[in-house]
Amino acid sequence: MITFEKHIVSEHLTIKDALEKLNALSGDVLILFVLNNKKQIKGVLTDGDIRRGFLKGLSLNDELAKFMNKDFIYLKRNRYSVADLDELRKRSVKLIPVVDDDFNLIRIADFIQKRSILPIDAVIMAGGIGERLKPLTDSIPKPMLKVGDKPIIEHNIDRFVDFGINHIYISVKHLGHQIQEYFKDGSNKNVGISYLNEEEPLGTIGALSLVKYFQHESILVMNSDLLTNIDLEEFYREFENNNSSMCVATIPYTVSIPYAVLETDHEKVISLKEKPNYTYYSNAGIYLIKKEAIELIPKNTFFNATDLIELLIKLNKKVSYFPLLGYWLDIGKPEDFKKAQEDIKHIKF
Repeated sequence: MITFEKHIVSEHLTIKDALEKLNALSGDVLILFVLNNKKQIKGVLTDGDIRRGFLKGLSLNDELAKFMNKDFIYLKRNRYSVADLDELRKRSVKLIPVVDDDFNLIRIADFIQKRSILPIDAVIMAGGIGERLKPLTDSIPKPMLKVGDKPIIEHNIDRFVDFGINHIYISVKHLGHQIQEYFKDGSNKNVGISYLNEEEPLGTIGALSLVKYFQHESILVMNSDLLTNIDLEEFYREFENNNSSMCVATIPYTVSIPYAVLETDHEKVISLKEKPNYTYYSNAGIYLIKKEAIELIPKNTFFNATDLIELLIKLNKKVSYFPLLGYWLDIGKPEDFKKAQEDIKHIKF
C-alpha cells in the first residue's frame, strides 16, 4: 500500500522532534500530519505553523500539538466529489488526508504524482482463455501478453494507480497463478491488489459477486484485454453528475450506407438521404457501477455485464453512457495484438 509514514508524527512529540522530521523531508512537501494514540488526525504542521508558534512565545521543548493547525483541509472517505478535487487543485493542495467518520487517517492522497484521487474501487476481469489468440495464450494468460514493454493488464493497473485508485480486485481463472505471481499484493505498484478466483466461468461481471466488501460506493469494472487512455476522472464525473446506477463507456461506430436511403411513413416516402452515415455507440467494456446495483448480481452464477444493464433498465434504474473520445482497442484477435504493438509507440497516456 501507499506509504505515508514519513509525513506522520505523534501529537506528543516536541517541536524539536517535528523539525527533525520536516528536515528529513527536504525536497518533498514540507507538511506533517499529527495523530493521537488512536491514529486519529488532530492537525497539520508546516514551517509556517512553527514560526507562528515561536512568535507566540512557544519553545523547542513544547509539544508540537501547541503549534499545529487544527483547522486543516481534509476529505471524508466516500463523501467527496470531483468538484471537491477541482477546488483542491485551485488551491494548489499537494497532499490531502482522507479520513473516516471518526477522523481515523485512511490515507494521504497525493496530488503531486497522481492525476486524481478517485473515491472508487476497481475490478479487472482477467479470467478469460483468449481462444482467438491461440497459440499465444496456450501458456500465457491473455492479460499477461506484452504490449510494448509490459503486459496488457499492467497498462490498465498503472492507469488506475495514476488516478488515485488504491485498491484493485483482479478476477482470475485460466493460468491465473501467473498474474498473481507477477503482481502479488500490489505493493510494488503502491496499491492493494486482491484476487477473485473463479472456480467456474462467471461471465464478464459475475465475479463481482465474490467480493465480500467494497471500500467505496462506486466500483469501476474493466475488461483486462483493453488498451486505452480513457480519462477516468471525466468518466467518474459523468457518472456522478448523472446520478446513475451504472454508466457504460462507449465507442462510436459509424456505418456508411453506399446508397440513397428512403425514409418512409406507411406507404409514403417522406425524405431521401443520399449515402448517409449513421453513428452508433458500442459497449467499450468499461463500467462504473453503484454498490447497490452490484448487489443484484447473483452469487456463483454466469452473468454478463449486459445482463446487469438489462436488469437495471427493467427495474427502471438509470443507466447512462460515456462517449470515450480517446484511444481504445480490444485486443481480441492476432491482428489487434499486432496493431497494439505499433499503436503503443504513439499513444499518449
